[in-house]
Amino acid sequence: MANGARSPRERGYIGVGLLGMGVVGTGVAEALTAQADFVQESVGFPVNLRGILVRDAAKKRSAIVDRSLITTNLSSILEDPAVDIVIELMGGEDAALAAIRTSLSTGRSVVTGNKEVMAKHGAELFTLAHSADAALRFEAAVGGAIPVISALQRGLTGARIHALRAIINGTTNYILSQMASEGVAFEEALSNAQAHGYAEADPGNDINGIDAAYKLAVLASLAYGSSVSPESIHCEGIANLAARDFRYARELGYAIKLLAVAKERDDGAIDARVHPAFMDSQALLAKVDGVYNAVQFDSESAGELLLYGRGAGAGPTTSAVLSDLVDVARGMIGENRANLRAAPQPARRVHPMEELDFRYYVRMTVADRPGVLAAIARVLGDGLISIASVIQQEVDETAGSAEIVIMTHRAREAAVRGALRTLTELDVVKEIGSAIRVEE
Repeated sequence: MANGARSPRERGYIGVGLLGMGVVGTGVAEALTAQADFVQESVGFPVNLRGILVRDAAKKRSAIVDRSLITTNLSSILEDPAVDIVIELMGGEDAALAAIRTSLSTGRSVVTGNKEVMAKHGAELFTLAHSADAALRFEAAVGGAIPVISALQRGLTGARIHALRAIINGTTNYILSQMASEGVAFEEALSNAQAHGYAEADPGNDINGIDAAYKLAVLASLAYGSSVSPESIHCEGIANLAARDFRYARELGYAIKLLAVAKERDDGAIDARVHPAFMDSQALLAKVDGVYNAVQFDSESAGELLLYGRGAGAGPTTSAVLSDLVDVARGMIGENRANLRAAPQPARRVHPMEELDFRYYVRMTVADRPGVLAAIARVLGDGLISIASVIQQEVDETAGSAEIVIMTHRAREAAVRGALRTLTELDVVKEIGSAIRVEE
């Protein structure tokens, strides 16, 4: 109960303040307006929208939403004694973080879809919520309508999670699916994604893996009960992949996906990384295409679990926000007070990428003459990197070059990086096109 105000039962309704009225915010505002009876039925108590924060009050808005609720004054919402729950959909970090802090510190519960804030400041906000006896929900931060946060906070609290692998960025998955099925180059696939509204005008956070790293930080922190910062996660994007990599992957029995992976190692440290990876084409995650997302858990008692669904877009994200809202509202009137997994404890060590072992796919252009493979094998051998297979794919007689694909056995990341640097210095190696890890 905020600021000593009357309780929702005394007042006769639960008050909600909405911060942000973009695509998702509009969907939430419309649902709370047009579907008020359904929301009340779901909660078991009236839920009233008290105010909506926007940047531009004069902008044309949904006709369904009462314009008298719209304001540019944040304080009018955060200081309203009848606001019990704040829904933060502003995006960005600084302003959103300040609003969430203020809300929680005054005893207001918060529902947010802000993956960046939760990835960077989740531990602090959990502590603040606990001390203020307020709820903090963020299902919409990862996986859209897929209930992955709920699974980690409730359904899997008794199952020790050995590993999680996820496809958690719909933009990159759509691009990779286009490259695999249509054989188009990265630039064309990105353009198609933007034309269909699956990619932003500035897609940097998506294609560089940053969005997925934020989401993985949230998931890993919950899965292992230890704060995992985005800065500790190895992060690579998809811009350097070529259409031919997908053709070769298919010939070798693999698919290429941007994977977010977290594992608990035997030494207690955590392996957390985001990067393109070869996956067996028959693996469940390899079959997740288009804008769909999926999270796969390998747990000790529950075994292998896969959560799958649309991971982005207004509809799925709005659904996740409303689900959290209903959950928090039920708790306020005593209908549902499920205990959630405890807030993450201080950070554990995250293994540097250089310490991990993988099999690798390496595509390179080399001089088409005798002794080339021997020279390459010598460099790899010096790094204790064993070759599993070598396939010559294309020959350019005019340029006197050939393209070869090498698959290695498991080798240390640091050794592979060093070998690739040495290979680029050989006069017989014209270019290293791709080096992609195999996720097993």
